[in-house]
Amino acid sequence: MDQIKTGEIIRAMRLQKNMTQIALAEKLGVSDKAVSKWERGCGEIGRASGRERV
Repeated sequence: MDQIKTGEIIRAMRLQKNMTQIALAEKLGVSDKAVSKWERGCGEIGRASGRERV
């Protein structure tokens, strides 16, 4: 799956759960800037080892 499509899915799921980028970032243990990059298809998503998933 390409990064743009993945970003669209992340954004849709985040909005479905009524979460802000900041709230999702805190839940995943990453910065809100990382979430923004993912949603825009501008950054790769690394593995979140040992972190809680949404």
